[in-house]
Amino acid sequence: MTSLSGGSDDAGSRPERGRLVCARCGIGTDGPRPTWTCSVENGVRQYFCDRCSRENLRAIEGRLDSAWW
Repeated sequence: MTSLSGGSDDAGSRPERGRLVCARCGIGTDGPRPTWTCSVENGVRQYFCDRCSRENLRAIEGRLDSAWW
């Protein structure tokens, strides 16, 4: 993952500290999940649960924005 020069990887990461919500299915979790996928689309960081990530692996590897899934 790359960042803009002088930027921080924490910018716009999560609405609540420790609370993640899957941008695809809406499932939530308290705390970080190493099996979830993080995607930066149009400058906005989005998180996807492991199930949604697996179901859309080809699109993710092809670097398609989630709107194309």
